[in-house]
Parts: sequence; structure tokens; C-alpha cells
Amino acid sequence: MKPPLIVHDVAGVRQWRTDLQAREGGRTGTVGFVPTMGALHDGHLSLMRAARESCDHVVVSIFVNPTQFGPNEDFDQYPRDVDGDVAACAAAGVDLVWFGDRTELYPPGFATQVELPALAAELCGRGRPGHFAGVALIVLKLWQVVAPDRAFFGWKDYQQFVILQQLARDLHLCVDVVGAPIVREKSGLAMSSRNVRLSELGRTAAAVLHQALSAARDRFGAGDCETRSLVHAALELILAEPRVELEYLEVVHPESLQPLTEVASDAVGIAAVIAVAARVEGVRLIDNIFLQGNGA
Repeated sequence: MKPPLIVHDVAGVRQWRTDLQAREGGRTGTVGFVPTMGALHDGHLSLMRAARESCDHVVVSIFVNPTQFGPNEDFDQYPRDVDGDVAACAAAGVDLVWFGDRTELYPPGFATQVELPALAAELCGRGRPGHFAGVALIVLKLWQVVAPDRAFFGWKDYQQFVILQQLARDLHLCVDVVGAPIVREKSGLAMSSRNVRLSELGRTAAAVLHQALSAARDRFGAGDCETRSLVHAALELILAEPRVELEYLEVVHPESLQPLTEVASDAVGIAAVIAVAARVEGVRLIDNIFLQGNGA
């Protein structure tokens, strides 16, 4: 398999686009884009495979974006693995890997901000003010450079996915924001680059998050639509694990992210999302699960 082209600047990405158009007689085919912060795992690879299957060309960006980290968060500790990331991209058939440069993406005097809708104030937004503004800013910048037809994001960061869909709609961007299912470890723990910072005991404890969400989903499947009851079913498991420090556990509408008091069992498609955030050994983890309605 042909190794991916590696570039480190905006000019390199744009030159690849120009060369692609020249090679294909003015037509480039569809470009799929997977923006990441590196330390790639099977969740990222599933996005690359989805892009490879549905697009003619695949671009992956790798950039640990400083504007989405708060002053006391883990920017410096965020895992980085350049060689491993390149090998993973090559194995997934990626065409171009762009390692973003901080001084180019945020040069001296950079002042532009992206205002976010009320979506950013819910769930993770309450404990991480400014986080989604930083996410939206960098993704918008990356989209402007890569000009993808489709951009792929995992549903583990479901709030991010909903916000970026809104961003694309509001700004009339010619990009289809595609979501993909959460990829999990054998224990059920949602795959995350931060998982490498957990000990074996920490990983075992963290698996309770998915167990708790599954318990709530099972109760909903048995006919219980009361949010209070669903949350109680999940909390029983989480609070029994002393290594888990709960940040939030909420049942929200899949589009507005507003809290629900009752889940509509006759809804078509996704009736609600149960989302959780917690810390284990100081590592912040998020997860969610969909409650599927029974409507035709």
C-alpha cells in the first residue's frame, strides 16, 4: 500500500489539492477528512476506514489544539505518538497526513473567535467553558484548508458532533458532517487517547461507566420512560465504584441536548441520549448511549 504524503503546513495541504486536481483533469473526486489530536487508536481507525469506503481520497490531520484546553487541563500531558500515528494512517490507506503547526495555525496577533450556540452551554460545556469555542474554531480552520466533502467524527464526543453539524449548517459550509459509532475496549470502556494514562485498576473502574449506561438503557427497553428512574439505575452502579468521580449523568434530547424529564418511547429513531462524564485517576472520561424509540 502506498504510504501517505506527510505535510506540516497549510501550503503543503493546498499544494496536494492542486496536484490532485491537475492529475484528475480538473476533478478531484470526493475528499474525506478525519481531524484528530493524534495518539490514534481503533476509534480513529474506524473513522478512517469509513472515509476510505465512502470517499475517493482521505486526509487526516493531527494537531493537539491548545484553544480547546482550559488553563488547568491536560494539554501538556495529552499523549503524543508521531511514528505510531503515521503507521496507523498508512495501514488505513490514508492519502495525506497533515501535522498542524501551532505557530502557523495561531500566529502572533491571531484574534478571531467563533461564537457557539446554546448547545455549547450544556453537558461538558458547563465544566469546560470555552472548550467548544476552541473546537469549533480549529475545525473551521481545518475545513477551510482541506475543503473536504465529508468530515468524520465519532459519537463518543456526541456533543461535539451536534455542535459541528450546527456550525456547518449555520455557515452554509459544503461539508457533510458524518457521525460514527463508539468503538469500545473489551470491557466496554469507550476508546480514548487518554485511556493510556489509566492503570489496570483504573481501566477496570472506568468500565463501570458503560455498564451504568447499559443498565439505564435496559430499563428504558423494559418500558420505563422516566428520566429520574433511568438516571437512578445508572447511578447505583457508578456510586458503588469509589475510583470514579462523577461530573455529570444526564438524559438529553438528541438534537437540542436539553435535559428531559421523560423519554418518548414512540419517537422515531434516537429518542434520547444518556451522557456521562467522570474522572478516574485524574483522567477525564466521557461516554454516552442512545435510547432508541419504537416509532415507525
